[in-house]
Amino acid sequence: MYRNDGFRDLQRRECLRLLAKIPVGRIVYTRPGLPAVLPVDFCPETDGAVPLRTAAVSEPARVIDGAMVAFEADEVDAATHSGWGVVVTGTTTVVTYPAERKRLAHTDSRLRVPSPREVFIRIEAELVTGRDLADGGSMYGPALSI
Repeated sequence: MYRNDGFRDLQRRECLRLLAKIPVGRIVYTRPGLPAVLPVDFCPETDGAVPLRTAAVSEPARVIDGAMVAFEADEVDAATHSGWGVVVTGTTTVVTYPAERKRLAHTDSRLRVPSPREVFIRIEAELVTGRDLADGGSMYGPALSI
């Protein structure tokens, strides 16, 4: 049986601070009729928006403009059973304004997907949630002995 013991909900500010520590996350979107999850590098902004850089020929660049997506990043230590996870949910926009593209191109070396034709996609943070495995315990309760 699933128990919520050991988890602590994170506030938005804490979620954004944690996201700033991680270079790779996962974008969750819908292919025609199917869910898809793809690892991406990103560089969160202080307002919670999540800009991604990808190749213009990539599937996300072709299918997610204007779509509602989720973005997830986490850090887990299997040895200590500790860690956290953050999810940003929002609508995507392909960045087309030249000054904004230039700013994003020089924002952070974490946005580093090499491509002769790159596209910046911004996820506007409509919902930011997170959980911290605060006490190092198992989310499933004590181990069962058989």
